[in-house]
Amino acid sequence: MPFRGGVTGMRRALLACAAVAVVAAPAQADTLRGALANAYNTNPTLLAARADLRATDENVPIQKSAGLPDIGAQGQYAETLKVSENSFSAPDRIFRTNVELNVPIYSGGAVKNSILAAKQRVQAGRADLRATEASVFSQVVAAYMDVIRDEAVVGLNLQNVDALSVNLEATGDRFEIGDVTRTDVAQSESRLAIARSDLTTAQANLIGSRERYVQLVGEAPTALEAPPPLPGLPDDPQTAVAIALESNPDLLAARERVQAARYEIEVAGSGRLPRVSLFTAGDYTDYLGTLGDGIIGADFAQRETSAQAGARFSIPIFQGGLPAAQERQAQARAASAFETEIAIERDVIAQVRSAYTAWQASLEVIESTTSAVSAAQLSLEGVRAENSVGNRTILDILDAEQELLRAEVQLVTARRNAYVAGFSLLAAMGMAEAEDLNLDVGRPLYDPTVYYESVDDAIFDFRFEPDPVAEATRTVDTPAQDATIPGE
Repeated sequence: MPFRGGVTGMRRALLACAAVAVVAAPAQADTLRGALANAYNTNPTLLAARADLRATDENVPIQKSAGLPDIGAQGQYAETLKVSENSFSAPDRIFRTNVELNVPIYSGGAVKNSILAAKQRVQAGRADLRATEASVFSQVVAAYMDVIRDEAVVGLNLQNVDALSVNLEATGDRFEIGDVTRTDVAQSESRLAIARSDLTTAQANLIGSRERYVQLVGEAPTALEAPPPLPGLPDDPQTAVAIALESNPDLLAARERVQAARYEIEVAGSGRLPRVSLFTAGDYTDYLGTLGDGIIGADFAQRETSAQAGARFSIPIFQGGLPAAQERQAQARAASAFETEIAIERDVIAQVRSAYTAWQASLEVIESTTSAVSAAQLSLEGVRAENSVGNRTILDILDAEQELLRAEVQLVTARRNAYVAGFSLLAAMGMAEAEDLNLDVGRPLYDPTVYYESVDDAIFDFRFEPDPVAEATRTVDTPAQDATIPGE
């Protein structure tokens, strides 16, 4: 009696739709571009990185302020509680105020080099923001493809459970008429139990992938579309490495920090040099009519003013080795920055080559497993046909069914791996950001220069910004995910 179930055609349809992620997308489907846009607008890691860069931008006006004029005023009011026995003109009360303008002239290069170092660190911060954006996007792509893969795997396992259930029923019928043995029934029962266990594992994996998607994107996935082709993938690893050495944001940030460290050595060394500034000051004192009250016939001026102008300078002679220690410290930090740049360069090269290899390997796996799936389908059909004439056992059918399932899962996984590896390669090359992907986020892309330019020359002490509020979306109200397959 032939194996019943007719699931080969269903398997082919499932593999074509779920594993390839659907050529004709269903209505109201989520797209990868939409997921990336949501993450761009609402992911807290990315939004925090933008805020961190704005904080770094402020270091430039902070350092500039050290070279700008400083105006300050002081005031004092005092009541005389006890007058010295030898004082005849001490006032009972006094009000005094002082205003001073100080203009730095020379600081040994400390201000200039501090500003240059701060600007280099702004550039490094912008590269760090690019790296964070690419990292978040890579995680979103992986989560997106994980959901597609795991939905396909759950679907395949559901079909396998259905097929094995039909097989067990058929085997039981044949056992009743003496066509098969109790061993055949036990084998069918065992395979069905294992298939149900595999289905439970696959469902748990799908729930985990959907929760990870919610964490990154901020909303639950629904009927995910096939991802678009990846742009700009290189022809060989040498080309990929060459692009990465010019564009990888982590490497660019390290190079900017090296330049900043060079300037900071000069800042530390300036501690040995003189400081020169110009100043002008004015004083006003009012004795409030109490000066000389105890002296008969005295006529004292109850108010007086004075003014000064000049230059101040300081020449360090001995500071206990402080400037030398600070300079050595800055040199050591610069040496660390130099070595870190090389370490990051090595890491980038390794990432690019590994990602390229993984991408190419996944493409080869797709090709081979596609052939394996076709061969396994033909093998299963042949085993069923031979079983119908008594040349194959139930165990042969179960083995062929398991081999087909294994090949189909490998194909689904290889397609996921190829896409994720390809995107990781673009990220390592510095080509996986919103601008590179021509991403439509519903508003202009975040421009880090806008805030920098607004504060670069800001010298007003009473400029206030609105109190910050969180922009990221919360997921506390998102329902717990399940393993339901769209259309099932």
